[in-house]
Amino acid sequence: MSPILGARGGLSASAFGLFTAQAANSYESIATTTVGSGGSSVITFSSIPSTYKHLQIRCMSRSAALCFAYLAFNSDTTNANYRTHYLLGDGASASAGAYSQIYPGMIYGGAVGFGQSPNISAQIFDILDYTSTNKNKTIRLLNGLDTNGGGAVGLDSGVWLNSGSAVSTITLSTNTSSFSQYSSFALYGIKG
Repeated sequence: MSPILGARGGLSASAFGLFTAQAANSYESIATTTVGSGGSSVITFSSIPSTYKHLQIRCMSRSAALCFAYLAFNSDTTNANYRTHYLLGDGASASAGAYSQIYPGMIYGGAVGFGQSPNISAQIFDILDYTSTNKNKTIRLLNGLDTNGGGAVGLDSGVWLNSGSAVSTITLSTNTSSFSQYSSFALYGIKG
């Protein structure tokens, strides 16, 4: 019997790599940064080694004002090279759709500020097959936002339409405000 087929002839989710758990030692820290006083509108991870199967970014960020945040690769600022789709729920309603590509990168989390204080957002990005030079790069994202009495959670998916380049630099930016002091960003390599 095929290892993909179960006793009842169904497909195993692990056959598609969807739910395969990673061992704790499968993740290696590559770089971390914490925003200092005065804030920062750009966070950059550069000279990313090509020795991993996938990458993961974990962020906890704040902003003093409503702003969208976006992720870009290798200084590619061509809006048409990125696509983002989302599922978003706030406890009262849910929505799904695609972000208009008006910023030079994958829009994520909707906003990091919403103009409310205190507020904080958290994201976990998985950047799949980042070293491949024969396919577009896929990004999946789990994110959440707390606005001290409100908030939302979301699942986003994105793609960088550049099949010929491996990811060597990642930039996280905001459109109008900046990431506030103590916002934290960590890049991990995931072993194959």
